[in-house]
Amino acid sequence: MGRLFGTDGARGVAGSELSAELAMEIGRAAAMVLTQHCTHTPTLLIGRDTRRSGGMLEAALAAGITSVGAHVRMLGVLPTPAVAYLVRAYQADAGVMISASHNPAKYNGIKLFSHDGYKLSDALEAEIEALVLDHVQPYTLQSGDGIGSVSVAENAADDYIRYLISLTHASFQGIRVAIDCANGSASVTAERLFTSLGASVVMLHNTPDGLNINENCGSTHIEAVAEAVRSQRCQLGLAFDGDADRCLAVDENGNLVDGDKLIAIFAQAMRAAGTLRSDTAVVTVMSNLGFFKFAEREGIRTAITKVGDRYVLEEMRAHGYNLGGEQSGHIIFGEDSTTGDGQLTALRLLEVLADRRTKLSKLAAVMERYPQVLLGIRAEGAAKRCIDEDPTVRAAIDDCSRALGEDGRILVRASGTEPLIRVMLEGRNFEKINALALSVAEVIRQAVKHD
Repeated sequence: MGRLFGTDGARGVAGSELSAELAMEIGRAAAMVLTQHCTHTPTLLIGRDTRRSGGMLEAALAAGITSVGAHVRMLGVLPTPAVAYLVRAYQADAGVMISASHNPAKYNGIKLFSHDGYKLSDALEAEIEALVLDHVQPYTLQSGDGIGSVSVAENAADDYIRYLISLTHASFQGIRVAIDCANGSASVTAERLFTSLGASVVMLHNTPDGLNINENCGSTHIEAVAEAVRSQRCQLGLAFDGDADRCLAVDENGNLVDGDKLIAIFAQAMRAAGTLRSDTAVVTVMSNLGFFKFAEREGIRTAITKVGDRYVLEEMRAHGYNLGGEQSGHIIFGEDSTTGDGQLTALRLLEVLADRRTKLSKLAAVMERYPQVLLGIRAEGAAKRCIDEDPTVRAAIDDCSRALGEDGRILVRASGTEPLIRVMLEGRNFEKINALALSVAEVIRQAVKHD
């Protein structure tokens, strides 16, 4: 992981860890690195979610980009996958998304996309980091008529919505769905998208005020949409995160259908239709044990990556797979998108429902979800290395693994986006795995304390 960019861009508390000054430097460095081979004056797109700090960072990025002679097109508030799509549709040279995804409003982040709509490689991020942090070369600052221009893409949301609509030929007439926009980016697109395809919608948390993004709503607080489904008699519910690159669902009873179950539904449907390339789904080490049991039973191969949708996508691109994702709801349809797209995921789910004419609870029953315990232990910087370097921690993890045997597993990893060490256990007996998880977590907590 880089010094500035984690697994999903540069993130921090807006105004302090992610200041306007830092954003301006990232803008300058990104413009220089991403457009170094251009034979024309380059153009970078900038989109953002609904956080109050987004305007500040947007202005700072634009100042940095234009100060080295590149042009900027402002997209305004849009989902992250919209930026990835519009970079290609508008034939721009790069794209920037300002968002901290599912995190609280005080945080923000900067994600970068290359001209083909894909997130940057580690090598390109390292080049940008070297400019920003090590000052390996001076910025090529312009003056006068050499300064880049700033314009606004007035129809950006419309163009993205039209693209999503073009990807489906299904009608969602007769489907009543509750949609939780997390007071984030989906607030500007979701209602128009789903009603235009015939669905009847119950909209939740689609009135952002700059501070309420992800606040007790969206994919990290699924209980809100679950209650709406039950009280409003919907057939399902959909919940997006702040930048709408992930989607979780609930069935007609308000029960969670997480990313693993969604991927299982899509993998089964695509394999039956003959469209699942190499009969393979790409998932991460955090995918539920039940998913692997499902895949084995269905004759679906699994490719397993590190946590992070960028690693899922790298595996998909390397081998030509067209379906992959994470338990958290980042799901990638490789033939239609260059990144996770929550609203595309929702469209694909509604397509399966419309085609099968059945309840979501029945579709979700294709996979049994094994009990899972996930704990987070706060750990900053170097303290995270205890999971690899502290012999007491290693012994506790090994002992736990032996106790679980073949009916369970333990995974301990340092978060790439938060100051946490995560301990995940799965098994058939919840009481057993919960006790083991608490025991391992306490050993790690003590190791972090004495680091």
